[in-house]
Amino acid sequence: QLQLVESGGGPVQTGGSLRLSCAASGRIVDYYVIAWFRQAPGKEREGVSCFSSSGTSTEYADSVRGRFTISRDNTKNMVYLEMNSLKPEDTGTYYCAADWNPQSTTCTVLRKGRYRHWGQGTQVTVSS
Repeated sequence: QLQLVESGGGPVQTGGSLRLSCAASGRIVDYYVIAWFRQAPGKEREGVSCFSSSGTSTEYADSVRGRFTISRDNTKNMVYLEMNSLKPEDTGTYYCAADWNPQSTTCTVLRKGRYRHWGQGTQVTVSS
């Protein structure tokens, strides 16, 4: 069972930056699509970004495209989410999730149900 642990959240002011990290307990390269989701209080969990298992593609939600960047460290089984120009509406708990999908050349954050492995989440609070 793949374990995922997020870190890097915290309070930040509008316009600031944070880098979230997701540490996986096993090999993710070539095997798992890794995605970031977030959930604000009272709202549904929504997809933010994902990285295909083959490493050839990424996807971003419209609300974060151009501000957030997902990346992967293949040697450390780590995935990162660099968040810039943060806005109050980015506030929420950010979750790392994994979908067993070997050699995938695409990924999607539109189908939460595909992701069977989830971390505990890390809180991001953006103040105005």
